[in-house]
Amino acid sequence: MSDMFWCGIFIYALSRVIVINNNRGNVMKKLKLVALILTLCLIFSSHLYAKTAIIIANFGTTVPTAVQSIVNITSRVKAAFPDTEVRVVFTSNIIRSVWEKRSKNPKKWTAKGIPEEILFTKNLLSTFGDLKSQGFKDVIVQPTHLFHMEQYHDLMQYVNAVKSIKTIRDKWKPFNKIALGRPALGTVGDVYPYHDDLKRAVKTFANDVALARKKGAALVYMGHGNEVWSTGLYVELQQLMAETYPEVKTLIGSVEGYPGLEDVKKSLGHYTPKIEKILLKPLMIVAGDHATNDMASDEEDSWKTVLSKAGFDVEIILQGLGSNNQFADLYINHIKDAAKTSGIGL
Repeated sequence: MSDMFWCGIFIYALSRVIVINNNRGNVMKKLKLVALILTLCLIFSSHLYAKTAIIIANFGTTVPTAVQSIVNITSRVKAAFPDTEVRVVFTSNIIRSVWEKRSKNPKKWTAKGIPEEILFTKNLLSTFGDLKSQGFKDVIVQPTHLFHMEQYHDLMQYVNAVKSIKTIRDKWKPFNKIALGRPALGTVGDVYPYHDDLKRAVKTFANDVALARKKGAALVYMGHGNEVWSTGLYVELQQLMAETYPEVKTLIGSVEGYPGLEDVKKSLGHYTPKIEKILLKPLMIVAGDHATNDMASDEEDSWKTVLSKAGFDVEIILQGLGSNNQFADLYINHIKDAAKTSGIGL
């Protein structure tokens, strides 16, 4: 039954108490109490009061050690919004299918430190359905993507599809408000210029730069990239790193798209004095399959092997950006921005 029904029952019972105790001279006080309760009932049963949830949307990873980066982001979001429900989803169907098989033996994976919210993670639409059935009315979806590329574009279509649901009566809409936060390095548009997001992100790389400087090494990041969306942002990010940290040579390449490994190798060979040592890190949220195989493995075509054969002393750091607290906190700020822009209370 509705909240208003129970409010009505409670107010009726209370009014009977007032009538019975009319001779005690407290009628006005009790009437004020009834009015207060009625007001609260109206608020809690209307759109003025809405349970809010945050969905952290990750592409996901099947590498157990890489999960820590996602856990770190999630933990910091929960700490920043302690009164708000936080859910975790993996948008990759393939990755979710792997964890679904692993969840058949949950003790094995929880013993390895895998949280249940990762082991039993769902997709975005299923999570929307759960939140709807549990009475949540406002939802902020915060992706852990780097920039507005293929994965973020597809996520946005899912979110917009749920937002577009229209009902004849507003009260039957599945949600009051749904907001989509922007990726770490920003998105298109002039509401939150991505140039500003880039500058904030570059500041979070200070420890990487300090380590490379200490070791007398160039800093090389391997991003994912893609074949259907421009990856020119990597070039812009690399230029901003050079301007911000001129004391360390920083290059950024991608597994897919431009600039690739060969472009990075060619650029490394142009510096004078000659670069001898390289600190190689993933420019990815998790140090997952791409980082362990494409970047750090001993395979012939891995970044480590190719750069080592080119004469560089390569040191690998297998740590995703999500394990960098300063970088993880970029998403917290983006959640706050999404809430403010959409009028969602946190």
